[in-house]
Amino acid sequence: MNPGRNADRPRKVVLVRHGDDPPDDRVSVFLHGNGFQPVWRRPYAGQPLEPLDDDVAGSVVYGGKYAVYETKTYPFLLDEARWIEACMRKGVPLLGICQGGQQIAHVMGAHVGPPASGAHEFGYYELRPTEAGRDVLPAPIHVAQSHFHTFDIPAGAVHLAESDLFPNQAFRAGDTTFAFQFHPEVTIEGFRRWQASPWAYFGKPGAQSRAEQDRLMVLHDAAQAAWFYGFLGRLFSRTA
Repeated sequence: MNPGRNADRPRKVVLVRHGDDPPDDRVSVFLHGNGFQPVWRRPYAGQPLEPLDDDVAGSVVYGGKYAVYETKTYPFLLDEARWIEACMRKGVPLLGICQGGQQIAHVMGAHVGPPASGAHEFGYYELRPTEAGRDVLPAPIHVAQSHFHTFDIPAGAVHLAESDLFPNQAFRAGDTTFAFQFHPEVTIEGFRRWQASPWAYFGKPGAQSRAEQDRLMVLHDAAQAAWFYGFLGRLFSRTA
């Protein structure tokens, strides 16, 4: 990278969204506070993903309600797959969160779908590093979760983290692509919106009660935030 190029303005980080939540998540907060220009794109709503150019410092593909393999029903997923492939090919820092992580796994040829157990994670669950994942997650932490699909670890990727119900919680592909099944970006305010939503998974196998979620979020949200902001700083340090 030429440090003099575009030094007078922030570099873009493309945020691929799958819903209309307000931009108050921790990725958005981090970018605003660290000299980047967030560029929100919602392909599901008809907003195009422009060709990847040298002004893009990174990308985050967020979670959502879409099954990543239903590309005939949701053809915009094909555009997002091409975007993921382009980021990986050019070594642009890329993070997939929940559905976004599943999309990266799917692009890499791994299976994605609900587990045979029928388990859900909805609440705050302990996340443990694998031996290979300790450079990313030095110690266990509790993280926000909201999902009932999972991904296999793609061939050539490095398995980074696990939980009791879902052993595949994170992987790295190369040096610049990361896929998370969990939601470290969500704040307490954001999770409370999920609790109040019509789709909230209360009563599903593995889901926590509202009281348990409220207890755990107060205990663990600050540590989750501190870890995630540190992770984002390292991920985007190549283009900061």
